[in-house]
Amino acid sequence: MNNSVLDKAQQLREAVRHFYRNEMPAGLRDKSHRHQVLDKQDYLQWMQLLDQKGWAAGHWPKEHGGQEWSLLERFVFEDELARLGCPWVIPFGVKYVGPVIYSFGSDEQKQRFLPGIVKTEEFWAQGYSEPNAGSDLAGLRTRAVRDGDHYVVNGQKVWTTYAQWADWLFCLVRTNTEGKPQSGISFLLIDMRSEGVTVKPISTMDGYHHVNEVWLEDVRVPAANLVGEEGAGWTYAKFLLKNERTAGAIVGQARHVLDRLTLYARETQVKGEPLINQPLLRNRIGEFELRFLALEVASYDAVMAMLEERDNGGEASLVKIRGTELYQEVTDALLDAMGEAAMVFDPDALHTADGLPPLGPEDTGGILKEHFYNRANTIFGGSSEVQRNIIAKVVLGL
Repeated sequence: MNNSVLDKAQQLREAVRHFYRNEMPAGLRDKSHRHQVLDKQDYLQWMQLLDQKGWAAGHWPKEHGGQEWSLLERFVFEDELARLGCPWVIPFGVKYVGPVIYSFGSDEQKQRFLPGIVKTEEFWAQGYSEPNAGSDLAGLRTRAVRDGDHYVVNGQKVWTTYAQWADWLFCLVRTNTEGKPQSGISFLLIDMRSEGVTVKPISTMDGYHHVNEVWLEDVRVPAANLVGEEGAGWTYAKFLLKNERTAGAIVGQARHVLDRLTLYARETQVKGEPLINQPLLRNRIGEFELRFLALEVASYDAVMAMLEERDNGGEASLVKIRGTELYQEVTDALLDAMGEAAMVFDPDALHTADGLPPLGPEDTGGILKEHFYNRANTIFGGSSEVQRNIIAKVVLGL
């Protein structure tokens, strides 16, 4: 690998660390440290801070406002933010639909949407999954029928993250029912303020409103909001999913919670002895450290394979499986170490700056929130079962 690529990636990692320590607003950093609930204004502030650094869309081409980061820089950026416990870089605009628009959209769509995506002046949501078409997107049934200069859309999307905040929905719809299922799918941009759009919340285990159902009933969408060609949506969807594969956040999340477990074990006294002196816990942490090192090596190998255009898709699937499973297992161990403090969960306390838990350290509530929510990590973004099928197909030839 070119040393300049490695140097740029390391410089970016150090810049992120400096930003976290010296420039990130204290209130936002504290809420993030405690894993408290962030509202829309928190995320607006966060994304606009990243934009001021040139990081929100750093992976975009320069002609569209980006810095043309390498895949390694993208990975390192996501990895370091996650290791530090920073807020989520909401991907639906800058990471997902933005690259689809600048790669396949019309000049009018680029002018209309790209500046607002970079600046997070408009929130986006992803309309992919449906009740009977989650991992199997080819089975989606939301219909879009051409009617003059509009499409009339009817259907339901589900597990739509932060749709309650969204101004726009990028949506896979079926425009043709003949031939192969993939050949009749199109990619539409839908204004969430349109008549016929209804958002219904889905409650999750952590007591917070993350995901939603989105109902589309006779929604009229201008034909000018079709991205690319009618019937080519499957191609654009695959392009989007490939953009999702850097996986830096998965590795960083695992490291962050492992560091938290180690710190807790060192600081907590049981009968006058640090908790980490207990052989079973110490050995458990040692095993996690070894597994993390293996995950880190596999992750960088996957990035290198993508950089050198020799990847087959199996590398990213392996990292997704191992990273999410390790993240869940380390969180389980942290809860075990916390003992009785992990038995009390007050979701309301996560919404206020002074909402400290009745037991345990100040971030106990946030740790429990993350534990409940990350049960879904092995499902969303392609379930572990789907990832194993990909590995079987592209690596083992099954």
